[in-house]
Amino acid sequence: MGEFVNFLQNNLADFWTYTGFHNATYQHFIMIGVGIFFIYLAVAKEFEPMLLIPIGFGMLVGNIPFNMEAGLQVGIYEQGSVLNILYQGVTSGWYPPLIFLGIGAMTDFSALISNPKLMLIGAAAQFGIFGAYMIALELGFDPMQAAAIGIIGGADGPTAIFLSSKLAPNLMGAIAVSAYSYMALVPVIQPPIMRLLTTKKERVIHMKAPRAVSHTEKVMFPIIGLLLTCFLVPSGLPLLGMLFFGNLLKESGVTRRLAETARGPLIDTITILLGLTVGASTQASEFLTVNSILIFVLGALSFVIATASGVLFVKIFNLILSKDNKINPLIGNAGVSAVPDSARISQIIGLEYDPTNYLLMHAMGPNVAGVIGSAVAAGILLGFLV
Repeated sequence: MGEFVNFLQNNLADFWTYTGFHNATYQHFIMIGVGIFFIYLAVAKEFEPMLLIPIGFGMLVGNIPFNMEAGLQVGIYEQGSVLNILYQGVTSGWYPPLIFLGIGAMTDFSALISNPKLMLIGAAAQFGIFGAYMIALELGFDPMQAAAIGIIGGADGPTAIFLSSKLAPNLMGAIAVSAYSYMALVPVIQPPIMRLLTTKKERVIHMKAPRAVSHTEKVMFPIIGLLLTCFLVPSGLPLLGMLFFGNLLKESGVTRRLAETARGPLIDTITILLGLTVGASTQASEFLTVNSILIFVLGALSFVIATASGVLFVKIFNLILSKDNKINPLIGNAGVSAVPDSARISQIIGLEYDPTNYLLMHAMGPNVAGVIGSAVAAGILLGFLV
């Protein structure tokens, strides 16, 4: 009996050494709490559930503490582990282009084709990226890190992951979580800025209905768009090429099965893998740093600048437009590429002040232009810094 008791004591002691409880620190519980909060926002508030649930659950997975010396090979940063292999799709940058393929296959560029000047709003919103880039430089980040942080202002998670994987892999977890967090918080962040920067008279501007776009125009757009953007910014080819390819699959009318696969099972699968592994990469020992806090602050600032830039650009642009061609500044926020959430916010705020003013189709123009603009901005930064 005494030998059995000694056996239990010795083995239980060894077992306790390898448990998560024995190796847990307060940082692990902080990150687990953040993961639970993300899941709460997704379920209770319906803030980007397709993103926040995989990321939030990934945070739980990535912050289960264990003894690194045990050689279990279960952590995301341990070579050869399952999570590490899945995470290579993030670190090597091949998840984001596949996401862009799906986005292209589900995006209708008609609003932009019918009113090309809306492209300028999408371009103006990219000031958030370059503004945050300059501020990050002033705070002591090196140019590559500053560029990766600045791209958060584009409100485009896949672009942020793609650029940070190339320029600042050590900051990728914080940048990715920050980018997706602010994408989810579009309904919270943007409306106060839109109300602050517009007058009641501007909010009730009615825009002309967009003209009908022909099938030929829709087919030609991704081809011309690819040639124009990628000849100018070749480094944006992985993202822009897949975006326009996906759109051609959709608009050609003869590759419906491929388009449905790209915008359905493919993008859903990649979103699950990307969200889960990005969440798991927020391992407390790697994530809870002063730089991570600065990245979240700069990401918020970048997003605010991008939203304000889009709205202010429309106000200035209206000064040179005729009375019949005025643009409602409430669609300026849609220049960030959080598709279609920022366009929906334009619609919601517009209806508050005039229940007959439907801005959604107009807002989709700068919204899809923002997707192109953020990819072009990422290509510019990548081309200059690598």
